[in-house]
Amino acid sequence: MILSFISIKFLDIIDILLVAFLLYQLYNLIKGTTALKIFIGIALIYLVWLFVKAMRMELISSILGQVIGVGMIALIVVFQQEIRQFLLILGNKYVKRGSFKFIRYSRLQSGYSTNSIEYLAQAAMEMSLTKTGALIVISREASLKSFTEQGEILNADINIQLLKSIFYKDSPLHDGAVLIDNNKIYAAKCILPVSTNTELPTDFGLRHRSALGMSEISDTLTVVVSEQTGKISVAREGKIYRLTSNERLSKIISSFLRRTDD
Repeated sequence: MILSFISIKFLDIIDILLVAFLLYQLYNLIKGTTALKIFIGIALIYLVWLFVKAMRMELISSILGQVIGVGMIALIVVFQQEIRQFLLILGNKYVKRGSFKFIRYSRLQSGYSTNSIEYLAQAAMEMSLTKTGALIVISREASLKSFTEQGEILNADINIQLLKSIFYKDSPLHDGAVLIDNNKIYAAKCILPVSTNTELPTDFGLRHRSALGMSEISDTLTVVVSEQTGKISVAREGKIYRLTSNERLSKIISSFLRRTDD
């Protein structure tokens, strides 16, 4: 056979599959962002370097080799936010409050009650009617402590009037997000990471980008109430969508908290 000199071992196949998996995950992480174009440019330079190296073009090969060597450091600098997001995604997916989570569950998590879910949904609906802008992050198992540095810790019971008063336009806590954790209003006035996704609808503002950014790096459900339109949107797993008139927010929150993982 013409290719009989090529020896492919089982570990080579595993190696190829792992590289393909990592590239696929990286693509999912940066698609729709400006980082994707930068990544494609670097990949093209690397392919050209491999080609000129194979053709024994020593001068250009040496120059491109130096560029790629320095480029690895530049790559870390340019993609530091994406690398951080990727590591956070891995951590939030497989680590459950300090322990590895490969177990299955179907009950309401972290002590959430049916009443709490109804209060969250009702508060969002009432703020929607008055076009009160709101940003509510609900955690199932992901730790939210790192997002409270510039916020105010409350640790209050979930209450409709309290949520509405937090997001009232003259309230000192209305800017930023409310974090819901362990069946409590854990903190308010929290700053969330902003998504750089370029494919969002033009009428999605900073709250929506923050909700999407949070969903890209953590296993949370974020509810957004638009101040301009009063419409409710939900962000989860790097995606955000508006609720339709026949969708019940309480059912979406309950489904998120009851979701079964492997």
